[in-house]
Amino acid sequence: MNLTHGLHLAYCTNIHRGGNWADTFASLEKHTLAVRRQVAPGRPYAIGLRLGDVASRELAEPGELRRFRAWLRAHDCHVFTINGFPFGNFHGGRVKEQVYAPDWTSPDRLAYTKRLFEILVELLPDDPAVEGSVSTVPVSFKGFRLDDRQARLARRNLWECVDFLEQLTRRTGRKLHLGLEPEPLCYLETTGETVGFFEQMRADRPGDLRIDEHLGVNYDCCHLAIEYETAAQSLGRLRRAGIKVSKIHLSNALRVKPTPEARAALQPFVDTVYFHQVVERMPDGELIRYTDLDEALVTTCEGPQLEREWRIHFHIPLHAAPGGHFETTADHVLGALDEIRAHPRLCSHFEMETYTWEVLPAAMKQHSVVDQLVAEYRWTLAEFAKRGIVERPHAA
Repeated sequence: MNLTHGLHLAYCTNIHRGGNWADTFASLEKHTLAVRRQVAPGRPYAIGLRLGDVASRELAEPGELRRFRAWLRAHDCHVFTINGFPFGNFHGGRVKEQVYAPDWTSPDRLAYTKRLFEILVELLPDDPAVEGSVSTVPVSFKGFRLDDRQARLARRNLWECVDFLEQLTRRTGRKLHLGLEPEPLCYLETTGETVGFFEQMRADRPGDLRIDEHLGVNYDCCHLAIEYETAAQSLGRLRRAGIKVSKIHLSNALRVKPTPEARAALQPFVDTVYFHQVVERMPDGELIRYTDLDEALVTTCEGPQLEREWRIHFHIPLHAAPGGHFETTADHVLGALDEIRAHPRLCSHFEMETYTWEVLPAAMKQHSVVDQLVAEYRWTLAEFAKRGIVERPHAA
């Protein structure tokens, strides 16, 4: 759906299973249309599509792409953004560090991302003012330990993607941009690291301004909140550095004081599928990082726990008020929306991205995934409306 100031909102379909195109399409028919019937009945509707490598290869076949375009028209839907972060399987089995592979040192990541944009230009709405975005991994995972040669290779591949997007934009007339998504314990983790990386990219090709149009940041509110950055600080720094905010992921992290009782209550959040990175802030402000929640839980529980805080990479529904020992980083999401109210041209793409439905503890789940998504839409639209950013009638 379209909002004032030319903003676009969708939920990311990475919440659903979809290893291949048949499964992805089945989720669209079963879940996405059910959500649409409740939040935008009888009106055009925007989809934030997730396509893995296998699904993208299958959808890129001309006949399949024609059939999907016809399906979109029949249901008055369109796609304005694609989640191109997970290359392979994202549900039902161990993902963990595999979600970052292949990284931007690999030609496979480059080819996959190009394919996503070639698909996206066919699925954008007719309005030529609507831009197309794809989100991607934050270059690599720190655990992969890129050396200088690999880092240069990653930058070369990203520059090749910029070249490709500039050519595709010229050919189609559609403005297209790729967003690197900073994440805890990744090659790009903090705003400072991200700004430094863009400085390196620019130094590789001095004066080449195409990077400003075609490469930016996919700003995930959960990820930057875990780093104890505020939205005003982080988005302000990106804006002053001239870095495009390609898309904003509206997402919450989990916050706790690591008392013995809270640690016990966190046990149901440990799972074998996803990384749940933890960043601990000590009373003196020092930050300590743990690759996964189970690693943090086995640390000693000594000293004044109420003066410490854990922020955990576990996406919590936007409307949730977990209570008990738990809080969320919803203040970061609200801060990001405040920044958009103050700077409406900062970013035009918004995506709700609570992909953790299958691993959420039962107490935090709603009756169905559709119910959860509808509740997230209602929360988000209400917060937009408070800031004068409202849905345009009869528009998508």
